[in-house]
Amino acid sequence: MTFRGMLLWAVWLALSVVAPTFAASGERGEPRILETFEVGPQVYVRSLAVDPVRHSLWIGTSLGVHEIDLASRDLRRTFTRQQGLANEYVFATFVDSKDNKWFGTNGGGVSRFRDGDWKTYFPMHGLADYWVYSFAEQSDGTIWIGTWAGANRLDPGKEVWKTYYDELVNEWVYGIAVDKQDRVWFGTEGGVSMFDGKQWQAWTHKEGLGAPNLQHLKESRNTGLGTRDRHNLSVLIDGQPTYNPGYVFSMHVDPAGQVWAGTWGGGVSRFDGKSWHNLTSADGLAGDIVFAIAQDANGVFWFGTDKGLSRYDGHAWHNYTRKEGLPGDAVYAVAVAPGGDVWVGTMGGVARIGVPVKTAGK
Repeated sequence: MTFRGMLLWAVWLALSVVAPTFAASGERGEPRILETFEVGPQVYVRSLAVDPVRHSLWIGTSLGVHEIDLASRDLRRTFTRQQGLANEYVFATFVDSKDNKWFGTNGGGVSRFRDGDWKTYFPMHGLADYWVYSFAEQSDGTIWIGTWAGANRLDPGKEVWKTYYDELVNEWVYGIAVDKQDRVWFGTEGGVSMFDGKQWQAWTHKEGLGAPNLQHLKESRNTGLGTRDRHNLSVLIDGQPTYNPGYVFSMHVDPAGQVWAGTWGGGVSRFDGKSWHNLTSADGLAGDIVFAIAQDANGVFWFGTDKGLSRYDGHAWHNYTRKEGLPGDAVYAVAVAPGGDVWVGTMGGVARIGVPVKTAGK
């Protein structure tokens, strides 16, 4: 049975299949949404990760994990607790350089899938917390894990764990990125921290992270800092977006070494090594709450926001919402496949956007 023909729960349903065409604007035109697929009306797609070895896409949802074939879009496998996953609510999905698959769950710790076998890590093994939201890898294979109680550094070969807590600007870690110098960048509920292997640095809204509240949004105090109570992840008050600019959901380092941080209500912030520069809906960003950041082979940025997906080539913006075919307006995950396609996760489904990769001389 194909990916398109299956129904969730163990399955998917294709909402639409659109011919791979592109909009008329621009020399090559703006990429269009080619296909969308359901995962269930109340199911969140929180994370996406490309496996280049198996040529597959791993999709972390609030009801388990799917692996699909990138070429055929067929569903290969679905994993829940019955198959070995620690918890069905998967917030972080990561494929490391040795083709291990890592899944960070909402209250169930970390599950690692390798060669058909599962292994789950809890605080008793060295994991900082049961709530896990991000992964990243350094050049030597060291794995970093972001949790709601600090960040872990893991030597997978020796399985030696170290937890960083007081060193961080805030203990609640959502995004992690590694730059070419092997420095590790952490997006937290209180700002951005950086560790160069010896020393720590931090930046908050006071240093320019997150744009000013020009829309006069209600300020959100939804943070777990200083408490062990689990707080929800709602970004709304009375159904309206809120503002909490030092709260960072996502991190990305571009090839030039600039650091990008997706904030709550302050848009996306870019750090050039000296200062922060902010891009918001006033500049063209779809929404000012930025859950995800990715960059394609052409160097174009893709931002998942609370009000749609934004494509930014450094000059022009193009936004995608339900009107253009997304399953939902809030975009929680973005991943770029080797062939150039951009995959987008929302509540209710995923979308595939066809992006032709530039070749030399074109």
